[in-house]
Formats: sequence, structure tokens, C-alpha cells
Amino acid sequence: MTSLTTRPGQTLRGTIGVPGDKSVTHRAIILTALAEGLSTVSGYCRGEDCLDTMRALQALGIRIEETPKVLTVQGKGLWGLSEATGPVDCGNSGTGIRLLAGLLAGQDFFTILTGDESIRRRPMGRVVKPLREMGAVIAGRKGGELAPLAITGKRLHGIEYISPVASAQVKSSLLLAGLFAGGRRDFVSRGCRVIIPNGCSNRSEFPLRGRTTRWFCRDGLMWGGRVGR
Repeated sequence: MTSLTTRPGQTLRGTIGVPGDKSVTHRAIILTALAEGLSTVSGYCRGEDCLDTMRALQALGIRIEETPKVLTVQGKGLWGLSEATGPVDCGNSGTGIRLLAGLLAGQDFFTILTGDESIRRRPMGRVVKPLREMGAVIAGRKGGELAPLAITGKRLHGIEYISPVASAQVKSSLLLAGLFAGGRRDFVSRGCRVIIPNGCSNRSEFPLRGRTTRWFCRDGLMWGGRVGR
């Protein structure tokens, strides 16, 4: 057996830049697209997954300028998205396709969400099932279990959903759909209550809670579940 001995070295001092969080970046791009006016997202994650979500929103009519350090997003408000001219490619982004499914379920246009070969093998039923309970019309392979997903935007209604899996993607997808429950003509969104089991990742919901949850509640959306300590 080979042994290895380590000894203390000299103190290290310096400054490093921590890469942006992928989960937060996905949600920041989507929420700034839904805001009204110009937003900037600095220190974002430049992983291909996040860039796929950015490109998907560009295909849906959102103007986004990209530099290595900052995204500048020209938000168009809750009802500012427009129908894409072709299928929206989410690449290898499971977070992107599941969150966009919730976002697009209540729009007033048709969308096809797809991705690469890996994404087309990943389960989509965990978000499709509760979205259908809200009134969404979503078709897909194996009854909606697999992408591509064909989403015909419909008027949604709020539900209380107890998720069988501890999934931040399911939670976020339904929260986004809840913003549109009630339809374009309703002044107040009817919302959606999501209850999740313990153990769901909160690395995106918890740091965003101070701002986005208040924004959600202002639009009539209720958020349920335990936040990790």
C-alpha cells in the first residue's frame, strides 16, 4: 500500500471569483423576461444549460444582450412573450424545459419544447401531470412523459398540489404557471399552492425568496412548503 504524508504549508491569501449558480441563473433569466423594462443579471453562470434557456427566451421574443459578465434583458411583462417560429430547443437543459413548460402552459399561443437526445429521454410527467390538473393542454411522447412537448396555451386555474417528489424544478414550474392562472383578463392571478416533501433543494428558491416570492404573492400566488434552515 502506498502512503502519502501531507504537511502544513504557508498561508494562502488572495481573491477568487466564484462562478455564478446555475439554478439561480435559469430563474433569473426567466423572471427578468417576465418583468417590465430593462434588467441586468451580473455574475451569471455561463454554462451551456443556462445559455440554452437564454436562447429559448430569445426565440420567444425576448431581447437579451450577452457579455461574458452581464446579461441585459429587455423584459416585456407577464403577457409579453410571443409565439416562436419553430420548435424551441432547450438543448441539454432539464431545468429549462421543465420551467418553460410551466411558463408557457398559460400563454395564448402554441409552443413545441424539445432538446437534445438526452433531454428527450428524461421524465417530463412530473411537471406535465400537475400542469394538466391546472387545465394545461400538453401532448408529448408516451402520453406526455417524454419530450418533445407540444403546449397549447390555455386558461389555467389554481390548484393545491402535493408533490410526490422533492423537486425544485416541479415547484418552480408550477409557481410560474400559477402566475397565469385566471387568464390575461383577470386583474389578480388565481395562483397555485405547491407543497413539497422535505429534502427539496432550496439553493435557488431560498435566496430568491426575499424578492421573487413577494413578487409572486403580489400577483396572487401562494407558496407553500418548508424552507430549509
